[in-house]
Amino acid sequence: MLPLAGTKVVEIAQNIAGPYAGEILAMLGADVLKIERPQGGDDARGWGPPFVDGMATTFHTVNRNKRAVTLDLKDPAGIAWLKEHVAGCDVLVQNMRPGSLEALGLGADVLRAENPRLIYCSLRAFGHAGPMRLQGGYEPMIQAAAGLFSVNGQEGGPPTRVGMQVLDLGTGLWAALGTLAALIERGRTGRGCVVDTSLYETALGWLTVHFAGFLATGEHPTRHGSGNPRVVVFQSFVTADGEVVIAAANDRLFRKLAVALGHPEWGEDERFRTNALRVANKAAIIPRIARILLEGTTAAWVERLERAGIPCARINDLHQVRDDPHLAALDLLRDLPGLGLRTVGLPVSFDRVRPPVHRRAPHLGEHNGEMGLPEGDQAGPAGA
Repeated sequence: MLPLAGTKVVEIAQNIAGPYAGEILAMLGADVLKIERPQGGDDARGWGPPFVDGMATTFHTVNRNKRAVTLDLKDPAGIAWLKEHVAGCDVLVQNMRPGSLEALGLGADVLRAENPRLIYCSLRAFGHAGPMRLQGGYEPMIQAAAGLFSVNGQEGGPPTRVGMQVLDLGTGLWAALGTLAALIERGRTGRGCVVDTSLYETALGWLTVHFAGFLATGEHPTRHGSGNPRVVVFQSFVTADGEVVIAAANDRLFRKLAVALGHPEWGEDERFRTNALRVANKAAIIPRIARILLEGTTAAWVERLERAGIPCARINDLHQVRDDPHLAALDLLRDLPGLGLRTVGLPVSFDRVRPPVHRRAPHLGEHNGEMGLPEGDQAGPAGA
């Protein structure tokens, strides 16, 4: 049995962060009912191409194992139905524009007064307090506002966005983690609570190491395309046929690396003996390493470095990752039932068993009849 079996969740969320939180709970066994507006539903349904089964692959990846209904929240009857349903639920997850659910009488105070055991989880753009608390926002603008752009990219180049949805998915993860903690606390007290998280807070959480250094020194971290400005050697290098990342992250590993590269004397050089010295003399050591690595192939260097006990990896693209036997061994990819689409499963296992995907992402209003709601006039597929 999955850990959240028997837990009832209502999700009033769209795009990525809120639905991902709901999906994590669903993959852990919760019964998640997704609420969407009748015309069009979750915007992410149309975030393609590519489309599979009339829905964007983005939507598929964060809405597995859920049921879905359409509900007009401008209709008093729709509000009444939702309140009645939530009264028997354990968790509500929402990432609607700040203040919108409160205006409909669906805020935490109202719903928790009717169901004191309810855990009301809100995901926002900028958080529950502060002058920007009522502003909405999307991934790239929060990455920019919170400083993530400023620490990414090449040194001397322009600030750069992190290429995947690091804040949307991260905020969904924090929301799910907060909800799990609240469920444990409710088991002790019998009462639910309000869980708040946001893309902005997630960004600062991911910046914790950078920010600590900045607050201590007042110096802004320098950007590096693949490395860490505080650790040397810790970056990618071009080889004869590709690139390899080397993570000689301490003095012992650096000495091993020096031997593997044919220069054991570097390990005793006064400029390179400690990490702090290597950081100060980075311009002296990195070009030397770079010239040597150009002389061999990526595969040859990986074999040599791994044999010497030095952490390293080739830089793979998604084709190479897909075909990697290690990925197959982890059994991480999951087929969506009834579709020719494979997706990444939940990245956690229990007793070596990964939670299953037993339900594809739902069509718009697919479970209205099951939940006693009218079928209504619904929008057609988002894509072909």
